[in-house]
Amino acid sequence: MINDDRRTRRVIIDSDVKNEADDQFALVHALLSPTLDIRGIIPAHFGTHRTTESLAESREELDLLLRLLDPGREVPTADGAPHALPDERTPVDSPGARLIIEEARRTDAGPLYIAFLGPLTDMASALLLAPDIAETDTTVIWIGGPPYGGIVSTGSWPEFNLRNDIASANVVLDSAISVWQVPSNIYRQVNVSYAELEARVEPHGELGRYLAQQVVDFNSVHHRTAIESRSLGDSPAIALMLEPGCASMRRQRRVRFTVDGHYKLADLTREVFVVESIDVRFLLEDMFAKIARHAR
Repeated sequence: MINDDRRTRRVIIDSDVKNEADDQFALVHALLSPTLDIRGIIPAHFGTHRTTESLAESREELDLLLRLLDPGREVPTADGAPHALPDERTPVDSPGARLIIEEARRTDAGPLYIAFLGPLTDMASALLLAPDIAETDTTVIWIGGPPYGGIVSTGSWPEFNLRNDIASANVVLDSAISVWQVPSNIYRQVNVSYAELEARVEPHGELGRYLAQQVVDFNSVHHRTAIESRSLGDSPAIALMLEPGCASMRRQRRVRFTVDGHYKLADLTREVFVVESIDVRFLLEDMFAKIARHAR
């Protein structure tokens, strides 16, 4: 079946792409989706616990992915901040933050969706530089933060994307901008096994081989125990941009995060939409099918 529907949804993706092994799948999925009008990809920092050059490493990985995907395709990119906010009042200006401001202020292009697959540094900086964009038709989709309501989620504490810039999360949640949050207990459920990657991704060209192998390579270096799977935890953001109805969300009173990553209830009137479940079958099958189609 050929899709003749030329309508698109305007999106920006902000990704700490060299941080783990899941951003790569999310970016490829978005770039292979014809209904997503990608106005820019912003490589982002991911703190200093693994490297002191995280932004540069994210940029290098993004460039590699774009070459593997299609060397002749021009995709707008703009570097994000090289580090977290120094505090909740001081932005870290960057081409990425300026791109967000420019796209959010457009009144001729319909709604804007911005997916954050890492820290919220560039969104917070954009809001501090241009507070008016909080009132625009812009939705922030954030992969990050702990679960609410006493739910226990495995993994390090504080949650990784939150830990890399707690101040920025507070700036964004304090603002009036629309937020859809995918907390850690949900994004960790998008698991794929090595056997699945071997069957569904690896056979499909140089891109497929790279995507599958870098999962194994990352696990081998960073996991202390034997493992044969990986959560593609950033991919729910792409699924939400493709089809918001693929998730079940609930309203949550906005919070503020403490320095140790816990939260306390904050604004009585503003709410965030928290994803409680996502259609993993739709997400993975659509991505696998697009990777296979691209190789053909």
